[in-house]
Amino acid sequence: MDPQIVIEPGQVEWRINCRPVDYCAAIAEMEERVAAIRAGTASELVWLLEHPPLYTAGTSARNEDLLEPNRLPVHHTGRGGRYTYHGPGQRIAYVMLDLRQRGQDVRCYVHQLEEWAIRMLARFGVDGERRAGRVGIWVARADGREEKIAAIGVRVRQWVTYHGVALNIDPELEDYRGIIPCGITEHGVTSLAALGVAATMGEVDTALRATFSEVFDDVRPAGRPK
Repeated sequence: MDPQIVIEPGQVEWRINCRPVDYCAAIAEMEERVAAIRAGTASELVWLLEHPPLYTAGTSARNEDLLEPNRLPVHHTGRGGRYTYHGPGQRIAYVMLDLRQRGQDVRCYVHQLEEWAIRMLARFGVDGERRAGRVGIWVARADGREEKIAAIGVRVRQWVTYHGVALNIDPELEDYRGIIPCGITEHGVTSLAALGVAATMGEVDTALRATFSEVFDDVRPAGRPK
C-alpha cells in the first residue's frame, strides 16, 4: 500500500511513502497538516518519503548557484537555505511538530534535527558531524575531505514546524553538479552508499524511528487530539 500510515496513539504519527511523491503535492499536504496541528485537530507528524529528481530553491537561493537550469525541474520553496537536490535514494523526513508544546525554541529544534541525523548515521557506523557556519551534517574522509551527507531546511508557522531533513542513502550524486549545494563550493556531497554502507530504505526508516524517540521524547505533547 502507498502510502503506509503508522499511527501511535498519544504520540507522533508516522507516515511512510514507498514511491516518490510529487514535490508540489507534498508541500500542499504539509501546509494543510500544519494548519490542522495549529488548530488542534491533528496530531504531530513525521513523514518519510522520496521525491522525483528536482532542485529546490530556499529563501536565500541565489541565481548564480543554479549551474545547469535545464538539468532538472526547479521548485521555489519557503524553507530556509539555498539550492538543494532531491531524488530517489534520498530519504526525506518532513517533520511537523508543535513547538508550543516543545519549548518554543527554534534554534534548539534545529539542533535536535541535527542530533537526530547524527544518531541515525551512527547506527550504520558513520560519524556525522556539525560544522560551525555550515548547515547540515558532514562526514570527514580519511584524506581530509569533508562532504555533506544530510541537508537541513526548516520553516516554522505559528510555532508549528515543517520541511526537515534530507539524508543521502544512495541518490544519484551526479545530479548535484547542476547546483552549488547550499551555496558551498569548497566541499563535496556524499551518501551512505558512497561511503561503502549498504543500507536499505527500510533499515534507515527503522533507525530514524528509534533515534527520533531518543532525541525528541524529552519534551512530548500531552496527547493526540480527540
